[in-house]
Amino acid sequence: MKSPQGKPRHHVSLNRRVVAEAVGTGMLLMAVVGSGIMGERLAAGNTAIALLANSLATGAALFALILTFGPISGAHFNPAVTFSDASQGGLLWREVPAYILAQIGGAFIGVALANTMFGLPVFFASRHIRSGASLLLSEGIATFGLLAVIWGCVRFQSSSVPFAVAAYITGAYWFTSSTSFANPAVTLARAATDTFAGIRPSDVPGFILSHIAGATAATGLFRWLAPASPGCTDAVFIEHNKQKENGT
Repeated sequence: MKSPQGKPRHHVSLNRRVVAEAVGTGMLLMAVVGSGIMGERLAAGNTAIALLANSLATGAALFALILTFGPISGAHFNPAVTFSDASQGGLLWREVPAYILAQIGGAFIGVALANTMFGLPVFFASRHIRSGASLLLSEGIATFGLLAVIWGCVRFQSSSVPFAVAAYITGAYWFTSSTSFANPAVTLARAATDTFAGIRPSDVPGFILSHIAGATAATGLFRWLAPASPGCTDAVFIEHNKQKENGT
């Protein structure tokens, strides 16, 4: 991250940030997939109850993970967020590939661990069909909303980002027909589990294109609605930087 004077504001090394992204994304996928498996097993065929369990567990875990890893890496856990952040000067473009590889790798590790915890194969291709124009539109809207929430909160009330993102994702599970994947890394990894949270591999490309479109639209809109003031893009790191400046 850069200060208005062009000096790095984010004092954590790239290696540490990449590890934080990998671990955080992995834990997020464990929450998504694991709660989906548990919810489906306990719901006795009631899909609404299974989805409720899945959404609440995902939202709660996401809130905790953003609080935990936000001061280290920004807690992107999502290539769409990483690209959006870089486009606004919040992340150096040369660091983007490392972030994305860490997110994808962490996501697959998280799926493998979730499957294994429940006695399933480490990886097995999903047969959960998620196709059609309505679901692609849904994913575009879900991702647009996610980036809108992030940019709106970062611009005006950065301390609320963990709560706002977790609350939005929990809600979006229910108001989108696709149950709001809103994340290319998550989507890729969820193709490797034939469980409640899975997605058929052939449906993945369409979802990812929708993610890109939604993220691009939200980033462009908020660049116009609320232009960034100097240093705004790294507002999520304020608490971390304050600690550094105080020598703690």
